[in-house]
Amino acid sequence: MTGRSIDELKIGDFEEFAKTVTESDVYLYAGVTGDLNPAHINEEYAKGTFFKERIAHGMLSAGFISAVLGMKLPGPGTIYLKQELQFKAPVKIGDTVTAKAEVSEITLEKNRIKLKTTCTNQDGVLLLDGEAVVMPPKKK
Repeated sequence: MTGRSIDELKIGDFEEFAKTVTESDVYLYAGVTGDLNPAHINEEYAKGTFFKERIAHGMLSAGFISAVLGMKLPGPGTIYLKQELQFKAPVKIGDTVTAKAEVSEITLEKNRIKLKTTCTNQDGVLLLDGEAVVMPPKKK
C-alpha cells in the first residue's frame, strides 16, 4: 500500500481523521511519552488549573495530523519533514477531534508538499492550527 505521489495531488486536496479522545488515550500517551504532567492525569490537581479539569496532551491531537498524513494524504510512504503548530483550545476527555490536512503548495522539483493542518472538536472549535511539509512517496 502506497500513498499518492506528487503527480496525483493538487492544491485544495484534503483528508480528515476523527477520533473521540478517551481517558485511556490520555494515560497511554502519558506512559509512552513519559509526560506525566498532572494537568493530564491528576483530576484533583487539574481542578486548580486554568481549565478546571484534566485536558489531553496537546501533542496527542497533533498526532492525529500525523495519522492523516501517513495514512490518507499523501498516505503510506510519506516522509514528515516539518510541522508548525499553534494550540488554540484544550482537548477534553470525551471530545471528538477531527484532524484535517489540505494541500496548499506543491513543489514538483523538490518533491515537497505543504499542507494546512487543523484540529477541531465536535462543536467546530479550532483546537490546533498549523502547517506541515512532507515528501510524498515516489510514483508506484
